[in-house]
Amino acid sequence: MGELIGYARVSTTGQSLDVQESALTRAGCKKLFAEKRSGTKRKGREELERMLDYVREGDTLVCTRLDRLARSTRDLLNIGATLKEKGVALKVLEQDVDTNTPAGELFFTILAAIGQFETQLRAERQREGIVAALAKGPDSPFKGRPPSIKRSAVLKAVEEAGSKLGAAKALGISRDSVYRLLAQ
Repeated sequence: MGELIGYARVSTTGQSLDVQESALTRAGCKKLFAEKRSGTKRKGREELERMLDYVREGDTLVCTRLDRLARSTRDLLNIGATLKEKGVALKVLEQDVDTNTPAGELFFTILAAIGQFETQLRAERQREGIVAALAKGPDSPFKGRPPSIKRSAVLKAVEEAGSKLGAAKALGISRDSVYRLLAQ
């Protein structure tokens, strides 16, 4: 019998891993890997990679929810394939997934697709909300991020460079940004 290995993830540094770590410990995990990184991409998730290197045949990876592993179907299926190649089972506490069974593997695949669908819907709603807020014009609560370069700096750069394109290059911004700042 292998080890129970726990993996916990939250999306931002302001969120707490405590609830997930507690659930994984109660489930019998002796070794935990935890990180505060977005799950929309696999790149840059060092603890996930460390965990995948650590697990060995006979182990069971335990996480609280499938979306803690990844939010894209492709990433989830790739992680699942890596675990399977290594002889490692996957157990998901809140969704009752256990890839030691054919039904568990099927459920894992279905939930992977649903997870990506939810992520895409959330992004679509966010885009719709931003468009609706911007349509309100100056009364919009959505202002976007504050400009990193002031109009006065752009005016000075245009004067020194002799052109808007030269100012954009000197400031390290796009030509469109120069035009937008000058129009303010």
